[in-house]
Amino acid sequence: MMLALTASDWLALLTHFLSLSLLAVGGAITTAPDMHRYLVDEQHWLGDIQFTSSIALAQAAPGPNVLFIALLGWNVGINAGGGVSAGASAWPYAALGTLLAMIGILVPSTTLTFAAARWGHQNRELRAVRAFKQGMAPIVIALLIATGWILAVSHGSALKNWPMWLLTALTTLLIWRTRLHLLWLLAAGGLLGWLGWV
Repeated sequence: MMLALTASDWLALLTHFLSLSLLAVGGAITTAPDMHRYLVDEQHWLGDIQFTSSIALAQAAPGPNVLFIALLGWNVGINAGGGVSAGASAWPYAALGTLLAMIGILVPSTTLTFAAARWGHQNRELRAVRAFKQGMAPIVIALLIATGWILAVSHGSALKNWPMWLLTALTTLLIWRTRLHLLWLLAAGGLLGWLGWV
């Protein structure tokens, strides 16, 4: 995919991530549905496969959860630099995309979190602070479900990929109802994928 991004497009990328940063309650992954809407559906700066692959690769890699933002910015930059076929000449654009996306997602939320955490700790006994913490839990869960839905529907219908959907449902139930460690479930999913069953 090749793009021709202007300075205003790069600024729009930065400002979009700046605004999403303040909505990233529960982590940056909760804003993935809006990133998909903006980067894939509205701007067409990324393809659906690039978007989901960026999230999957970042989640599989060790390190912070926010790495997928860097990959999304990298892929926007690679596309702006002429695509993968452009080789090393696209890397400066990729570095710019990574830098803008990471600055945008990290600076506002980090600053707000630092200030709010200090204030919340000093006022932790206030009823409003306790209510706010309890009220945020369902919002975070809903945002995570929306992210999971965006990632799941990109793999086709439930009828076509029923083993994957069944495995997802069983894993969800096991996590919810048992104390089984996640690493065992990840290992089981990897084994089923290696065997070609899902």
